[in-house]
Amino acid sequence: MARYALLTDIHANREAFEAVLADLAGRGITRIVILGDIVGYGPDPGWCVDRAKALAGEGAVIVQGNHDAAIAQIDNSMNAIARTAIEWTCGQLDAAQGAFLEGLPLSVAEDDLIFVHASADCPKDWIYVTSERSAWPSFAATKARAIFCGHVHVPAIYSCDLSSRVQSQRITAGMPVPLIRSRRWLAVVGAVGQPRDGVPEAAYAILDTAKNEVTFRRVPYDKAATSAKVRAAGLPETLALRLLRGS
Repeated sequence: MARYALLTDIHANREAFEAVLADLAGRGITRIVILGDIVGYGPDPGWCVDRAKALAGEGAVIVQGNHDAAIAQIDNSMNAIARTAIEWTCGQLDAAQGAFLEGLPLSVAEDDLIFVHASADCPKDWIYVTSERSAWPSFAATKARAIFCGHVHVPAIYSCDLSSRVQSQRITAGMPVPLIRSRRWLAVVGAVGQPRDGVPEAAYAILDTAKNEVTFRRVPYDKAATSAKVRAAGLPETLALRLLRGS
């Protein structure tokens, strides 16, 4: 049995990353999982990559996100703001940091769990899981009992029953969601470094396999400091404002 800390979409936000790591300390975490997008958008890509690499050396599971993959080859489907941030980020990383991001796997299976950045059916296509309909292909692609992903920046959880009916479930921050064993589950973990659900605090989740539950958490951090760094780096103003608004 294990307690997993599930982090995703750090997006080069050092302050948020540090706040989440501080929050999970003392919570009996046995494994850290980072579900991709260590870089992109934010002002501290080098520090965040180095910290993630150190965690990997301590046994953390880390999968590749679309912004991580774009360091080796920029994705032409990215919007102008994302492309601008990636181009800037490429100039901030050294060869070893870039190689670490490029070498990350698209998904990792562990016991009856799957960890992936986007949809589990086509991880490299970076499909957003935003509804019951878009969650179904992930359930169809695997027999895993629980799938954990990011990419959307908005926390969500879906269940799939024995008749293959997918339903979304209500989430309340800090309240455990029981993962009923007669169903399979897909949890979209909210973003550490760039929340988009109107709540600007950093988001992550804890999976407790002994209690068979997942808890979505929010953590305050110094958003003003990160926002000021974004402006100082010359990154788009939208990225600075998004951190303050959480959307």
